[in-house]
Amino acid sequence: MSFERKILHELTPLKETDALYIADRHKKEFTYPIHRHKEFELNFVEGAAGVNRIVGDSRETIGNYDLVLITSGDLEHVWEQGDCKSEDIREITMQFYFGLDEGDRFFMKTPFEKIRQMLVAARKGLCFSQHAIMKVYNQLDELTHTTDRFSALMQFLEILNELANSEGMHTLASSSFAKVDMSDDSRQIINVKNYIAQNYMYDLKLEDVASVANMSKSAFSRFFKLHSGRCLSDYVIDVRMGNAARLLLDTDDTISNISFKVGFNNLSNFNRTFRRLKGCTPTEFRQIYRKKKIII
Repeated sequence: MSFERKILHELTPLKETDALYIADRHKKEFTYPIHRHKEFELNFVEGAAGVNRIVGDSRETIGNYDLVLITSGDLEHVWEQGDCKSEDIREITMQFYFGLDEGDRFFMKTPFEKIRQMLVAARKGLCFSQHAIMKVYNQLDELTHTTDRFSALMQFLEILNELANSEGMHTLASSSFAKVDMSDDSRQIINVKNYIAQNYMYDLKLEDVASVANMSKSAFSRFFKLHSGRCLSDYVIDVRMGNAARLLLDTDDTISNISFKVGFNNLSNFNRTFRRLKGCTPTEFRQIYRKKKIII
């Protein structure tokens, strides 16, 4: 039986002739369903502590300030009310769609290198630190009051530049869930990650993966952690969990079958690992995405 994804494909107000769309809203609750759209989005939320932010297979509870950049048209996202009791939530949504494709290489120019790197990283969703948010807070507020389109675009580029040079940002969705490529990695690490992507469902041994890089086990372990920030076993688990999350959303396969498909021979271990990394069970994860969702 085929499963129809219950994700809203949003038709945003951004026109092809527009460079930037800005919406400044005050509200008491989040009611919009989980959705995705081709436009890039920088979304700022204030006064919504307790809200659950879902981006891909990432689920986090936000504080009083939240700022997230998403640059993938295939990455589902939503802000859900959660335990938020605020009577005045402010949300500033900035949407744009230029600078990275083959026909428009604006951000490929040298002065925008940091911004380009940030936009590429944001294909998995990118969350900014409290310090970075405070540095651009006044600029965000001023941007909502700017009526001249040229001035607004220049201010927005300043905000992107400030954020691109900030510290403490972190990606949200896993690479395997977001289906991002690895074009910015070195050829050697790309070969290794490709090997893992093709064989993560099997019992991957350190010596086998190390041989792909033509390294000893000890040299490879140091090399891989340097380039990925994680040891091999943790990285493989992340790949398995990202693919499991995709299967939970994109198919109606059983939890047991999905567990086996991503390399777990023990269902209890799969459930335990999934809960530890995603904050909920596989069944709960599937229910969270399917609840109150519509197709247009």
